[in-house]
Amino acid sequence: MVSAPGLDVPLAAGRKRILILGGGFAGAYTALRLEKQFGGAPDIEVVVVSKENFVLFTPMLHEVAGSDVGVTDIVQPLRKMLRHTRIAIANVEAIDLATKQVRIRHSELPEAYEVAYDHLLLALGAVTNFYHTPGLEEHAFTMKTLGDAIRVRNGIIDALELADNQSNETRRRTTLTAVVAGGGFAGAETVGAINDFLREGLQLYPHLTEDMVRVVLVHPGAVILLELGEELGRYAQKKLSDRGVEILLNTKVSSFDGETVSLSDGTTISSRMLIWTAGTTPAPVISNLPCALQRGRVVANEYLQVPGFPGVWALGDCALVPDPSQPGKFYPPTAQHASHQADVLAQNVAASLRGEALRPFKFKILGLLASIGRRCGVAEILGMRFSGIIAWWLWRGIYLSMLPGFPTKVRVALDWTLDLFFSKNIVQLPTLHSPTLSATEKTSTATSSSASQAKVSPGS
Repeated sequence: MVSAPGLDVPLAAGRKRILILGGGFAGAYTALRLEKQFGGAPDIEVVVVSKENFVLFTPMLHEVAGSDVGVTDIVQPLRKMLRHTRIAIANVEAIDLATKQVRIRHSELPEAYEVAYDHLLLALGAVTNFYHTPGLEEHAFTMKTLGDAIRVRNGIIDALELADNQSNETRRRTTLTAVVAGGGFAGAETVGAINDFLREGLQLYPHLTEDMVRVVLVHPGAVILLELGEELGRYAQKKLSDRGVEILLNTKVSSFDGETVSLSDGTTISSRMLIWTAGTTPAPVISNLPCALQRGRVVANEYLQVPGFPGVWALGDCALVPDPSQPGKFYPPTAQHASHQADVLAQNVAASLRGEALRPFKFKILGLLASIGRRCGVAEILGMRFSGIIAWWLWRGIYLSMLPGFPTKVRVALDWTLDLFFSKNIVQLPTLHSPTLSATEKTSTATSSSASQAKVSPGS
């Protein structure tokens, strides 16, 4: 094992290294806030370790899958966003809280590297949890990364291209059947987007008709989008049904072999496309930490510190942060909470280095939004409920304002404008043509998970 070039050089006396693991919104925005706290101070080095060299705006992943926005229009390069932060593109292999070192490895290099830290910020987010369901890890699509969204998009185009030249009617209908598992925010928004894409896209295929398309949403609960309340959840169900989506409630996926989706009620659906959005779990490296864990997540205190390990902090989907308004309970791992945790954590790390008092994390959720297809959405903001085109415009306006970087906002706004007047782009991206998960993206399943939700603010 060798030391990382540059990162192995001991810092000069008095200098401190703040090491952030994770380049999602929780990690990237904490780094951005730290830059504002220290202004590139020479005695502070902030390092972000990320698997990707960009930060992804996860609430718009379904827009990529549905060909509503360009595939690179919802990402911002970390190096453009963080001008005074050191970026290390690598995977985190091990974390040693006793020696204050982290082992990282770049995917193209054989060596692993040890990076020492003074303050460690755990913002590793979450990965897909398949709950040991047979066949899912091998055959199902997921919706956690940009690559996932592109594979779903390519899978839809694959289905249209294949079905247009199939003569067997049964095989054709199987090819044009898409199943989405999970009726939370990710599932409801994904099913709305791909339903629009399939039905609009088939207009370019002369041998296909809309009655051949089947889109199914499988949800284990009695109402989808229950976080928005039963009334808005039922409204979303009706609107999706009106648009041709079949909704199977109180039902789970029990297995998938790449051709047949087996359900908990004993029925099956012939389909080559199952999109799994029904569960997440913290990154596997978290499970090996010696600190307190619950449901696989790091238990933090009200200051976002990890008790028993000075200088170690946690936020986002990999952390459990106590909710003072509900003693004994924790804040949900939502995008909105992670965004505000980044603000507080940056302030607390700076305060810790300066010997100042820390600020407890307190936050009341502002609202929830979901887009369920073109010109239709549901929302609850500050206690007020909205639905239909008004909620859809609110969704677009609020999320557009939250995109990182002015060029990103312009690109997405232009995408949306063109989408109003022109048909969907059905160009495939050959480098990501395979619909199955790559080996590096397959993750071990866990028995417990914390579901990610698309919220008003960006995710971790």
